[in-house]
Amino acid sequence: MRKMRTVLVVDDEPRTREGIRKTLEAEWDGEMRVLIAGSAAEAAAIMEENPIHLLITDIRMPEISGLAMVEDLRNHGFKPVVIVISGHAVFDYAQQAIRLGVAQYLLKPLGKRKLVEAVKQALELGKSREKQLTLEKVVDTRLLEMNGVEASVCEPIEKAKRYVEEHLDKGPGLKEVAEHVHLNASYFSFLFKEQMGFTFSEYISRRMLQKGKELLLMTPLPVQEIAEQVGYQNSKSFIKAFKKYTGFSPGQYRKQMTEGDTDIGRDEI
Repeated sequence: MRKMRTVLVVDDEPRTREGIRKTLEAEWDGEMRVLIAGSAAEAAAIMEENPIHLLITDIRMPEISGLAMVEDLRNHGFKPVVIVISGHAVFDYAQQAIRLGVAQYLLKPLGKRKLVEAVKQALELGKSREKQLTLEKVVDTRLLEMNGVEASVCEPIEKAKRYVEEHLDKGPGLKEVAEHVHLNASYFSFLFKEQMGFTFSEYISRRMLQKGKELLLMTPLPVQEIAEQVGYQNSKSFIKAFKKYTGFSPGQYRKQMTEGDTDIGRDEI
């Protein structure tokens, strides 16, 4: 089921904000929640109570300008994708909008098709940002640190890592990978630990579980299918290993992370 997006439209002109609301509701037909505000203060109160995926704001408003509002919201931790609208093509406004990371800068009068296309692009940008933030939450910092030594590892280890990535769903073992790089298993084990900083088996476990976490959060796949894709013989083994390293079952992890409980976004592995 597609996730409903919430859009906040801020404009001191009732006709403009109502026009934007009606246009978006007609285009998305029940798949978008559109909230409206007539001032920056009203917008801030709404954002305190609602998760906002996209903010559409006029630049020139009484008391606080749209760009000043965006800057203040960002300083207080609110970071929706932003579209600003203006009745004037003012260079200084455009520069400030770019500095604040505004996704689109639209001029009035707003054409319906241009508005809809701008919103579609902004929502896609928002989804990309959400995906990136999700991956940052679940990253295994030990694997990340390992990337810093990759430039100095020898060719057999580089080749072994590539082989592991290509065959992760098969759960490649030490002997299999050692044979692939034409090394004795004992020597390969020693060399891997010496160059990578941890054992081959630990590396495999971390990669399998890291991939599992990504699939849990980025796809709707059932746990059994995810277990197969990351190299476990059955879901029971995957669940046991996952819980051992994270303290949560895969189902609990998916539920808590997707509902916004970031306390488990640390390096659990």
